[in-house]
Amino acid sequence: MNILFLTTIIPRKKRMGSEVASQCFIDALTQCGYQVSVVGYMRTDDVFELNPQEILVDKRYIETKRAKFYPILWLILSLLRGLPYSAAKYYSKAYIKTVKKLLAASEYDAVIIDHPQLGWLESLIKDKNRLITIAHNIEHEIYLDNYKNADNLISRWIYRREAHLIKQMEDKLATTAREVWALTEHDSKYFYSLEGAAKIRVSLLPPGLDKLLDKPINKEFDIGLIGSWPWKPNQEGLQWFLQNVYPHLPANLSIHVAGRGAQWLIDKYPNIHYRGFVPDAQEFMAQAKVVAIPILSGGGIQIKTLDAIASGSVIVATPVALRGIPDYPQTVQVVTKPENFAKLLISVTTSSATQQRFDNALNWLATRREQFLADIACAIKEL
Repeated sequence: MNILFLTTIIPRKKRMGSEVASQCFIDALTQCGYQVSVVGYMRTDDVFELNPQEILVDKRYIETKRAKFYPILWLILSLLRGLPYSAAKYYSKAYIKTVKKLLAASEYDAVIIDHPQLGWLESLIKDKNRLITIAHNIEHEIYLDNYKNADNLISRWIYRREAHLIKQMEDKLATTAREVWALTEHDSKYFYSLEGAAKIRVSLLPPGLDKLLDKPINKEFDIGLIGSWPWKPNQEGLQWFLQNVYPHLPANLSIHVAGRGAQWLIDKYPNIHYRGFVPDAQEFMAQAKVVAIPILSGGGIQIKTLDAIASGSVIVATPVALRGIPDYPQTVQVVTKPENFAKLLISVTTSSATQQRFDNALNWLATRREQFLADIACAIKEL
C-alpha cells in the first residue's frame, strides 16, 4: 500500500514538537508495512541526507524571526491570495508542481495532509475518499487567544485575520477529507461539531518510536527545562517560571535550560545554565533529577511532556502541559500555584531516583506505543 504524506518540514531531525509528532506518524505507517513518500521543505540551515522515501520541494526559511525580509513577502502573498500568513509561508508553485507530478506518476492508496497550513493542496487530491488530514491542534483557537491578548491594533488585526482564515482551512479539510486524525479529545470535539465532518480519530501519540532508555542514567543537574523558546506559549511559560517559581528555589540548585531562542539567559542568573540546542532531548531530560514544564497556554498535545515521560525523570508540570494526556504515569506531578511548583521541585531534587518509578514510566509508554500502532494500522486498513 502506497501513502503520500504531505507535510511542511521534512521532520526527521525533529527540531520542533510538531516535527516529532509528524515523524511519529511516518514511523508508525512504515512499521505497519506501508510504503510512505514524505514531501516537504527543509530549513535553509538543515544539513542531512534525504532517505529514499523523502522528497524535497525546496530549502527555505521557516521561522519568522530568522527569515530576514521573507516575512514581508509572505504577508504580501497572504494578502494577494487570501491565505493565512502561516499558510503563505509554505505556499509555492514548486510544491504544487511536485505533488501533481507524484500523483500523475503513481497510484496512492491514501494521501495525508499534515497541518491545515497545507490546506491549499486539498484541491489537487481528486479522490477525497483517500484523503486524511492530521490536526496537531485547533489552529484558529491559538490565534484567537493571541488576538485577545494583543496589545496594539495592528497585532489584533493580524491575529483576528489569521484566526478567521486558518479556521476556514481547518474546517474545509475536516469536511472534505475522509478522516481527521486529532491528537486530543478537546480537538476531536471541535471537529465533531462541524456539519458534514469527516470521521474523527483520536490518536494516542507516543513520544516517538525510537528505542527507549532501558535504565536510569546518572543525574548531572537538578532541574531541567527544554523547549523551542521563540514559540509564544513556551516563552510565556519560561517567564512565569523565572518570575514566580525561581524566587522560591534555593540558590544552590543547578538549573539547566535547553533549546533554541533563550540566549538572553546567559549569565543572567547565577545558577541557571543555558545549553542552547541539544541533539538528544530525551538524554538531556534523563540527566535532570526533575523536569519542569511550566506551560500556561497553547493547543494540541504537549510533545515535550511525552518526551519527558520517556526520559524516566520525574516531571513537575502545570495542568496545561498535560493536555491530551489524561492517564499519565506516577512520575508526573501536576500543580497550579508557583509556590507549590517550587516545593515539589525541591522535594524531588532531595530524593533518590528509583528503578520502580522508571519502570512505571516505561510501561506506560510501551502501552501507549502499542495502541498508537494498532490505531494507525486499523485506520489505513479501513480505507
